[in-house]
Amino acid sequence: MAGDHQEARRPHGELVADVLAVLWAAGEPMTAQQVKGALSQGLARTTVATILTRLHEKGTLERTRPGRSFAYAPVSDAAGLAAGRMRRELEKEPQRDLVLKRFVTSLSADDGDVLRRLLAEVEAGAAAPAGGEPALEGGM
Repeated sequence: MAGDHQEARRPHGELVADVLAVLWAAGEPMTAQQVKGALSQGLARTTVATILTRLHEKGTLERTRPGRSFAYAPVSDAAGLAAGRMRRELEKEPQRDLVLKRFVTSLSADDGDVLRRLLAEVEAGAAAPAGGEPALEGGM
């Protein structure tokens, strides 16, 4: 019996990924009860609510209160969240140029080509008059 309970437990990171996947697929804010129903993993609503609250506190989700319960929506897509994590890690480092150099030299040839193309697009966008930021995030 105890083994059944242990097998049903999933690593926290997987649960967080599943919750985010549900929210991205929904395309609209969801309550903890709605997320729990979409996961259909037999989780307690309080477990899902705790995950949602922690993701909100980290800035990963935004929270509204359309009724009696909070509803949550991602502030960014998966690529935006990964880019944010990369940026935060880079900001922690005193030798940013060395970190960037090591990162760039570790890229595959294909990733290096993509990075060069994106840098060229950003430079071209910066040179454009009254344009603002180029729209890279939605296109990738």
